[in-house]
Amino acid sequence: MTYLEAMKLLANVGPLEKLPLLLAMSGTADQLVTFLRAHAVRMGFDAQVGKLPFGTLAQHLYEPAMGVEAILLMPWDLAPECDWRSGIGGGADNPDSVLERATRVAALLDNRPRAHILYVPAPIPPIFSSQANNARLSAELTAIAVRAGAHVLPESFFSLGAYLTHGTPVPGNRLSDVAEAFVGQLLAPPRGACKVLVTDADNTLWLGIVGEDGVDKVSAEPEGNSFRHFIYQSFLSRLKAAGILLAVVSRNDEDLVRAPFLRGQMPLKVDDFVDIRAGYGAKSDHINSLALSLNLGLDSIVFVDDNPVELAEVSSVLSRVTCVQFPSNDDQLVGLLDRLASLFDRSVLTAEDAERTEMYRRRIASQPPPEMGNVLEFLRGLNMTLTLRDRSRGDWVRAHQLINKTNQFNLNGRRFEETEIAAILADGGQIFTASLEDRTGAHGEILACLLDKHGRILSLVMSCRVFQRRVEFAFMAWLAGRLTIRGLDVKATERNEPVRNFLLDKAFHETSNGWAMEPDVFLEDHTSDLSLFTVREEN
Repeated sequence: MTYLEAMKLLANVGPLEKLPLLLAMSGTADQLVTFLRAHAVRMGFDAQVGKLPFGTLAQHLYEPAMGVEAILLMPWDLAPECDWRSGIGGGADNPDSVLERATRVAALLDNRPRAHILYVPAPIPPIFSSQANNARLSAELTAIAVRAGAHVLPESFFSLGAYLTHGTPVPGNRLSDVAEAFVGQLLAPPRGACKVLVTDADNTLWLGIVGEDGVDKVSAEPEGNSFRHFIYQSFLSRLKAAGILLAVVSRNDEDLVRAPFLRGQMPLKVDDFVDIRAGYGAKSDHINSLALSLNLGLDSIVFVDDNPVELAEVSSVLSRVTCVQFPSNDDQLVGLLDRLASLFDRSVLTAEDAERTEMYRRRIASQPPPEMGNVLEFLRGLNMTLTLRDRSRGDWVRAHQLINKTNQFNLNGRRFEETEIAAILADGGQIFTASLEDRTGAHGEILACLLDKHGRILSLVMSCRVFQRRVEFAFMAWLAGRLTIRGLDVKATERNEPVRNFLLDKAFHETSNGWAMEPDVFLEDHTSDLSLFTVREEN
């Protein structure tokens, strides 16, 4: 998240559950406060952040704890001799006295039960003439912080230049990461309290989108860009062996989700999961029904997904579920696994742990699934903007790509050559596209619709990454109010169940000449879907 994205997110905050806390650090905190508030909003909370005056963390630790605290520790917060801003003083070459004082400071942290502590193992100045003693001091300060309950961040989360110039020890490009780590700790259940890890599939369990790229193209192999997915799956395998229940929730057809595992080239197998829930409803509904089937509380569930919008939807509907984003780069993988290891901490393993998945699988098989709810309130809070463009006389390259790549929301599965589309447009046809933007950022062009000169829809496709946003209903309502739709070329394919569900709307019906639409009926029923968006028209 960039600073501008954080400010934009905070500019559109509605009424949220309040999360009061004090940010305690020995540097300037203003920008970090902004990122803290933005990441809290993304998780459905209004963080009301207080902060300490510059340089008062040491004194603060001697005062009684009054509430929830987010404490960012640097080595010099434990050992003031290590503060770069104080210069490098001389002294004895034995670090024992320094470490003894650091241990006393750490003991003060033990008396702050509602403190969430992050520690940055920043380089320390060479305060001793012996480099071995300097190295020992640095290592043991980190160990002291860990024993005090701190979560250790990478050394790269410190910038000497920023600290000396602005008093902020964290570089600008890491402030968002620190804030996200704090929010994750603040909202996490007690250490080791979680029992179920629910994971997304595409670009999380494996690299790629199985419904678009094909079963043979997705991978979780120990090489290249798929390496972190391999490591993630192998970590989940370790969790399963420790008695943690694994489940998949994916916006897909179930057979597509199972197929990569059945090929036998994934670290995990189908039987490693207590349940695989795939479909095109809200993921919060799938997770809630899973919790009911397992007879476990929502606060025992951790949900991992690469898509921040899916995480926000689940968090807004199921606030007790711990939501964790799968990283977009390898460097963030360490933080993900460290957090999951903490959430699923187990000190004792029993013989029953190894059988837990099968035991719960039998429980699920004996129960009917509960009904799904709706997410309209969540969608209104996304502040979505739908930009609609007539591409008939402009650039329709992306529309062509969408038509020929999309499988799941695809009216008929028909692929078009560029020359075919050019001929349809030259003959008086039209092609429209839709782009989506919301409070999390821009999603690009996500929908394409091709019509012939008579107003018959030859192709209607939509990217799977915006399923459940009501985009298709809003677009069709807009189109029905703009021109006369003479019919739709509909054909069932193996993968276009989302389109078939869309066509169950009462405004569509099959005739002897194909599928027809009653525009007035559709407009009457779906004007409310248009109201979910700020609609912009561009040529």
